[in-house]
Amino acid sequence: MKNGHCVQAGETSLAKPSASPSGNGRGGDEITRQLSRIWCDLLGLSAVDPDQNYFDLGGDSMLAVQMFVHIESRFRIKLPLASLFEAPTIRDLAAVIRREADSSAWSPLVTIQPLGARPPFFCVHGAGGNVLIYQKLAQHLGLDQPFYGFQSQGLDGTCDPLTRVEDMAALYVQNLRAMQARGPYFLGGYCSGGTIAYEMARQLSAAGEEVALLALFDTMNWCKLPAVSVWGRVRHDIERVVFHTANFLVLNPSGKLRFLRGKWNALRVRIPVWRGMLLDEFRSRGSRKSSSSLALARIWKANDKACVEYLPKPYPGVVTDFQPRKQYRRFRSPDLKWHRLAQMGQRTIVLDMCPAGMLVEPFVGSLALALRQEMDSTLRSIRSRPASCCGAECA
Repeated sequence: MKNGHCVQAGETSLAKPSASPSGNGRGGDEITRQLSRIWCDLLGLSAVDPDQNYFDLGGDSMLAVQMFVHIESRFRIKLPLASLFEAPTIRDLAAVIRREADSSAWSPLVTIQPLGARPPFFCVHGAGGNVLIYQKLAQHLGLDQPFYGFQSQGLDGTCDPLTRVEDMAALYVQNLRAMQARGPYFLGGYCSGGTIAYEMARQLSAAGEEVALLALFDTMNWCKLPAVSVWGRVRHDIERVVFHTANFLVLNPSGKLRFLRGKWNALRVRIPVWRGMLLDEFRSRGSRKSSSSLALARIWKANDKACVEYLPKPYPGVVTDFQPRKQYRRFRSPDLKWHRLAQMGQRTIVLDMCPAGMLVEPFVGSLALALRQEMDSTLRSIRSRPASCCGAECA
């Protein structure tokens, strides 16, 4: 969202699938060999087993951006970073490349962590449109908690991004119900993702479905955000530096290293977005020239603008609001909160961190613990209902 408040590591992607990777005539084994060389070069390894997990090998979102640039160059296939959730190994990624060569199928629903018998948690992308920002959160929630994400339309490069929160929510609800036909549903999102999750919850409730948990991570009612002066923007930037410093200083040496690594990744993956915004600003009118950076910039702008223009209507349920212990001065107004719209109340959970640290190590562990506790409490409440009580009528 505005002033970089919602920036997190990994929030970027590449574009659409295109021509066949097997045009070199050497087939699937050659794909695996070339992927192995790419991984070895980027990860600084002499050899990689085709079944080793990218994240277990030390891969992060910054290296993933470089890897997918190499994939696009060598195979003429453009994949979103979220492909790493579906295909975290060389063998799996090679299969995706072969499949995408013959298919333009794309879905906003991304499988981040499919294991476990608990009800799945569905999390909506932030302003950047990508769900790789939730990799650490899913990891901390554990292998018994299924975790799925919704990524922005347009990341595959085949169509324009949606420009209204209502339309985004409708698309995601359609895909959600194709996977889980009935509630209760567990939804959430960070920053602008929380705004879209709120509208999804409204649409599901209007359809007679139960939303068991609506978890908003540092999400405001952005339409109530007051206009800001030049001095206000400067003050916001100063506050951001202060909050980053405060988050850093409370950590032990190991935590400091992980925090710096996460913030460095966040900075590096923002570069393509900034580049795209500059290209979009200065390119000649009527030019049709496009690039991955331009696509990322347009998605970011579209999501940001959609959330600011979204006028939320009352929601007939509870909003669970996860907040940092301190907040930017611009975001302290009660008008930016959800208690006046949540007809069954707002539950506020304050986490011991400053802004912009919620999805970054090691603070993301605290968010995961608090979210897990809320899900457990909700599940106990659902299971304690009389056998004849089910569905939205009993919510």
